[in-house]
Amino acid sequence: MAYVIAEPCIDDRDQSCVSVCPVDCITADLSVDRKFYIDPDGCIDCGSCESACPNQAIFRADELPPAWAHFEWIDATWYRDPGAARQAVDGAAAAA
Repeated sequence: MAYVIAEPCIDDRDQSCVSVCPVDCITADLSVDRKFYIDPDGCIDCGSCESACPNQAIFRADELPPAWAHFEWIDATWYRDPGAARQAVDGAAAAA
């Protein structure tokens, strides 16, 4: 079960999660992306990122609040189609 970065990370990209990830599966293009993304195929479910996040934006996929459930799709999609993930993040931010 992978971890997911949800809405509280949008436009508040503290990099604490990146620095503690032992497998480097958290990334973003800081010149374009409004949040970080966790690679569900690379995540080893250690939880280091969750405890390091000052925004309380990181959850196990099976523990995501229902309002943020779509962030599981957004994180996974970024690794296949970054443009689609960015568009979804922009939509989520506009709805908030």
